[in-house]
Amino acid sequence: MRFRSPEVLAAVTSGGLAPLRYVDDGGRPTQEYPLNPNGSPLGIAGLCSPDGRHLALMPHPERCVLPWQWAWAPPDWRRTMGVSPWLRLFQNACEWSLSC
Repeated sequence: MRFRSPEVLAAVTSGGLAPLRYVDDGGRPTQEYPLNPNGSPLGIAGLCSPDGRHLALMPHPERCVLPWQWAWAPPDWRRTMGVSPWLRLFQNACEWSLSC
């Protein structure tokens, strides 16, 4: 993710428009690989519109639901997990939609 100017990045962060971040093991935003696979500034992984109705997310969780799709994962995850933790994102969305 790139921003056309430092001012745009500042507006995004001060406006609360970056609700998703790549974080390190201590929960701090990171730009370090592999925790942040694209090196995005301030660990920004997703942007939302000011009204919160639209969300753009990187990486694409729909592309990494099964272990064979993962670019990287701890070795024991590949042996023990049938699906990735990203699947929960879609399960939560489905449950929320059905409750409306």
